[in-house]
Amino acid sequence: MIKKENLNHKKAITVLSGGLDSAVATAVYAKEYDIHAITFDYGQKAAKKEIQVSKEICKALNIKHTVMDLKWLGQISNSALTTDKPIPEIENNKLDDTKTCTNTADKVWVSGRNIVFTSIATSFAEAEHAEIIIVGWDKEEAATFPDNSKEFLEKYNQMLKEGSPQNITVKAPAIDLNKKEIVQLGQKYNAPMNLSYSCYKGNNKHCGVCESCMRRKRAFKEAQIPDPTDYEQ
Repeated sequence: MIKKENLNHKKAITVLSGGLDSAVATAVYAKEYDIHAITFDYGQKAAKKEIQVSKEICKALNIKHTVMDLKWLGQISNSALTTDKPIPEIENNKLDDTKTCTNTADKVWVSGRNIVFTSIATSFAEAEHAEIIIVGWDKEEAATFPDNSKEFLEKYNQMLKEGSPQNITVKAPAIDLNKKEIVQLGQKYNAPMNLSYSCYKGNNKHCGVCESCMRRKRAFKEAQIPDPTDYEQ
């Protein structure tokens, strides 16, 4: 467990999916802020597993945790994450192929997901007088998911300046990092990466073949850090 050293009781809200990126991003600020983590159940196939590991991560980091029911979001989306459509799989040598990854991203896109999540986190931040909102957006996923990009982060923060009466900033410590660098950052901050769950399918073990699993595998391998993940294949 990370022991808090926060004397000023600064507050933060984190959008915690239980995945590698959000777990590391949260750990970066865990000693400096009193953090309230929010995990969203939007009817995704991995919801049960994501909620389970998010609770474990929050326990390890000694932070408050809330689960929000957003099943309406899954109901209006046509994503493979929230319907009976098959989760796309990808080969390791295609992870940097823009055409292939754009195609898989289209299949798992959830309508307005990060806009909705960050807006709800803004409501929590205003209500709890939090200074920052922590997100796991990163450079590698921004290549095919525009709501993970640095431009989106900057524009959202500009909107907060115009639309919120409080001084709140969205912080994305991995915004300029690829997955390998996120794993390295996680090791630096003693993030509970062993508890995190990245798989789209929601099984007990990571499937090892969906794009999210493949990127996780590659990240630990390239970072030369032992991968604590249990994969089906």
